[in-house]
Amino acid sequence: MSRHQVLVTDLVTGNLEPEERVLGDLADVRAVAAVNEDDLVGQVEEADALMVYHTMIISRRTIERLRRCKLIVRCGVGYDNVDGACARGRGIPLANVPDYGTEEVADSAIGMALALTRGITFLNGRLRDERGPWSWRQVVPLHRLRGRSFGIVGLGRIGTAFAIRAKALGVNVVFFDPYKPDGFDRALRIERVESLDELLARSFVVSLHCPLTRETERLIDAAALARMQPGSYLVNTARGAVVDTTALAPAIASGRLAGAAIDVLPHEPPLDDDPLIAAWRDPGHAAHDRVILNPHTAFYSEEGLIDMRVKGAEACGRALQGLPLRNIVN
Repeated sequence: MSRHQVLVTDLVTGNLEPEERVLGDLADVRAVAAVNEDDLVGQVEEADALMVYHTMIISRRTIERLRRCKLIVRCGVGYDNVDGACARGRGIPLANVPDYGTEEVADSAIGMALALTRGITFLNGRLRDERGPWSWRQVVPLHRLRGRSFGIVGLGRIGTAFAIRAKALGVNVVFFDPYKPDGFDRALRIERVESLDELLARSFVVSLHCPLTRETERLIDAAALARMQPGSYLVNTARGAVVDTTALAPAIASGRLAGAAIDVLPHEPPLDDDPLIAAWRDPGHAAHDRVILNPHTAFYSEEGLIDMRVKGAEACGRALQGLPLRNIVN
């Protein structure tokens, strides 16, 4: 009897020791090292399971070619890059790995919030480029965080971890999540608000921790930014398309936003004509000093990457053995 085949579609190449450590007795593991979906043609058709990362789209045209796939596992939290409905129609479960990078993303979000609100990156950039005096006065006004409100959109694992970290700073933490059962606010000693508008109006920092769905796509657009406090800050370590990034540079130029930290973009790498990127690179634009951009890095630590790979492989192992599956999202 031929051995099972587990394919790693993207991101991970070279040494597959973490996957082989889990699946060695069950399956052969191979990295396709695909750059785009076209690279999967002729590679995935006989796979018994797919391990997919955030750089790859798995659409209907790939799913319909799968002949014996028992599981697609999105090795990460978000799974909007896989056509879960099509997979469901073909009887293929789609799972994610929701618990691999909770600490890393929450740490990144808090770090970005502090870098913005304390003027750290603003001053660093201006001093490096000799665009102002060696003085704290360049960053006037900064405000004490204690007593101000940090707003969280989406109180899942990462949103909860962010809330715990924010509380240690002495800020008031409010959250908006219409799908969260009652009681988490009391357990965490934070405040629930009933509308996004209320959260935007009250928050000095808004940190996004929601999935990308039809409801949340462009949730933060020009109209939403206009409802935020003048001089407030936005942090996005969730999914790029939750924010209409074309609205950020104008909001910063007008002073409505004092700054934004963006780890995720709707297109990665960004398109050549992306207006946010153009403003961020322009020394004459306010966004040049007031936007922090990272290349979808908040998830990453060496330990977290191993967790992601091992947990994804374990999910495949359960599917290949016919064991109960976990974290099915379709």
